Amino acid sequence: MDQLTRLRERFAALGIDGMLITSPTNRRYMTDFTGTAGMVLISKDDAKLLVDTRYVEQAMAQAVQFDVIQYKDSRVPYETVSAEANRMGITKLGFEQNFLTFSAYTKYQEQIKAELVPTDEAVEHLRMIKTTDEIAKLRTAAQIVDYAFSQIVEFIRPGVTEKAVANHLEFTMRQQGAESSSFDIIVASGYRSALPHGVASDKEIASGEMVTLDFGATYKGYRSDLTRTVAVGDPGEQLKEIYQIVLDAELTTIETLRAGISCKEVDDMAHEFISKRGYGPYFGHGTGHGIGLDIHEEPFFATRSVKKLEAGMVMTVEPGIYIPKLGGVRIEDDVLITTTGNEVITSAPKQLITL
Repeated sequence: MDQLTRLRERFAALGIDGMLITSPTNRRYMTDFTGTAGMVLISKDDAKLLVDTRYVEQAMAQAVQFDVIQYKDSRVPYETVSAEANRMGITKLGFEQNFLTFSAYTKYQEQIKAELVPTDEAVEHLRMIKTTDEIAKLRTAAQIVDYAFSQIVEFIRPGVTEKAVANHLEFTMRQQGAESSSFDIIVASGYRSALPHGVASDKEIASGEMVTLDFGATYKGYRSDLTRTVAVGDPGEQLKEIYQIVLDAELTTIETLRAGISCKEVDDMAHEFISKRGYGPYFGHGTGHGIGLDIHEEPFFATRSVKKLEAGMVMTVEPGIYIPKLGGVRIEDDVLITTTGNEVITSAPKQLITL
């Protein structure tokens, strides 16, 4: 079943008979159009992609299920969007409340005949369950980061800067077919490894330090997310103990992943595992998240989540322990939820590597 059909089937539950999509990621998901501007209008019978003059030919080639409409004025597209919405006979037009500005809302309210109905996660709800094609792209993105890790452990040594490591990772991933990194690469060594999001700095890596590498590859729009922590020389007994706790927490958590388990339950389990070993206060973030066209997307392993896992979701599992002034450890993999349990689609080695 394609995305258009799946979204239209949700119209009744959303209380709408048409949808305006302004989120760039949701626009790409619904249309396959990769341009950087445009809006989508969908009714029960029509589907239109509205773009400016730069993208007409590209949109016609990529968005094969959509009628492509060119804005009359690319700087102020409200008139064209409103005219098309009125022409489609929509009476209750859903809009993405998290992506439409108040200014745009007021202009549409003046010009569109339909009642404007705010919606939350109308398309994101569909994106949580990946298609066979999406899973294939995510697998390739995972293979790229696995290869990049195998190469970076040959590059890391005392005296090399974190930025040099990040640049090498970026270059290697692009060589393997990545469009870009999934996000700003994290390389955090020594005391900086206690920073969960320690983006690569000019700091030189020194002997006796842990180095946390958190990076991902974007392949045909889809993203991978891998974290490994390695030792350069002997980091000391406490950090080695912490490494084993984090590894055991990650492996134990992955074993529990299956369709039907709640995201809150998964998050609670990982945090409890680390808390029982005395490091609860040093694990302050969620246990993982969905990945796809965005690096962080629903669902999330979080205390307040009300969602449950379903077959076809692709999740990260990423417990960590971070001790200020000492260092930290995080280990992360990408996991496909299946009808029989789960499959880890990243395969870089996880036992502590000492360089």
